[in-house]
Amino acid sequence: MNLVDRAKKIILTPQAEWEVINQESTSTSQLYTQYIVLLAAIGPVAMFLGGSFLGFGFFSLYGIVHSLVAAVFSYVLGLVGVFLVALIIDALAPSFGAQKNQLQALKVAAYSFTPAWLAGIFHLVPLLGILGLLAFAYTVYLMYLGLPVLMKTTKEKAVGYTAVVFVCAFVIFAVFGFIGTGVAGVVGGLSLWGHRSEISITDSSGTTTVNVDGLKQLGANMEAASKQMEAANKSGNPQAQADAAAAAMAAMAGGTGKAVEPVDQNLLKAMLPDSIADLKRTRLEAEKAGMGNIKVSKADAGYAGDQGRSVDVTITDAGGTPMFGGLAAWAMIEQERDSDDSYEKTGKVNGRPTHEKFNKKSHDGEYSVVVAGRFIVEARGRQVDMDTLKQVVAAVGPDKLEALKNEGVKQ
Repeated sequence: MNLVDRAKKIILTPQAEWEVINQESTSTSQLYTQYIVLLAAIGPVAMFLGGSFLGFGFFSLYGIVHSLVAAVFSYVLGLVGVFLVALIIDALAPSFGAQKNQLQALKVAAYSFTPAWLAGIFHLVPLLGILGLLAFAYTVYLMYLGLPVLMKTTKEKAVGYTAVVFVCAFVIFAVFGFIGTGVAGVVGGLSLWGHRSEISITDSSGTTTVNVDGLKQLGANMEAASKQMEAANKSGNPQAQADAAAAAMAAMAGGTGKAVEPVDQNLLKAMLPDSIADLKRTRLEAEKAGMGNIKVSKADAGYAGDQGRSVDVTITDAGGTPMFGGLAAWAMIEQERDSDDSYEKTGKVNGRPTHEKFNKKSHDGEYSVVVAGRFIVEARGRQVDMDTLKQVVAAVGPDKLEALKNEGVKQ
């Protein structure tokens, strides 16, 4: 297996490449050593380099040693996560008329993640992260194409199959990302879905709670999208099929399933003032990108003050696909963690989900707020206090964004 050739073909000609993959006798060890361990390293390495040496991202809030440990831990959990997703694909096979086969399930998981892993390089520069969101959408699409070929489900059932796998994968990686818990904790939590409205996991530094009812609602949205896809396939109308596929992907992403045109990026750009308090704006950028009916617009600015103080502010309109901006995680996961060095917590202000993270020693941190289920305002600062970060977000004007909540929504 040639890694570069396989990655290129699974992205550019996925339908044909899945047929080739289906005939291969690749072993589990070969999949990991020749493909998974190599591509899965891209994101953690980029985050470490971008944070420790280029001064970008979450890792920039901590020292090099801490960042390296976090990157390695993230990498290991990523490898474990792929294996768990493969187990879920195999376990769910009979429910969707598919054939159980652990190796084929691992192939689906491994090769579907290809665009998401390659997009990990964008962690070097945060503004390029919007491209990573689109790569994640393509990952879902690749899984939808691969399940019928490798697991032998029907195309009509592939949407629902992909949707359920996606929900399970989301829980795994969300919990991994929020608390770094072990595999046993995640699997134990998943087994309680049918009996509890929430899952709470506690360790020495705090508690994380996952809202299972929210996940069930995601499942209901995706079931409706699956029915729309089935009807579109029967109609034979290419446009109806394209619209149904976009709606299904939006539903899988935790959105409304409706096509939403994000607001113009220049409108978001205009919401970033020349100065905030005693911080002066030093840069201003904006962009808009999309794939089919799934589109995202984004504006980003940098502010600087005396004594090395700086804040980066980003406004993102995730349209109808909030999970791609991390919004669904906030809606379904509550967290409060504290230690001698740092703290992290989620909450609500004026009914809007918020997330804050702060390093008490370096006085670096981040504060974010979700507005109207589609906009996210993020402030990431160095040598500042949390009050300053909250003041920066407030200066952008969450109420002004709230007034735009129905902009671009197609009835």
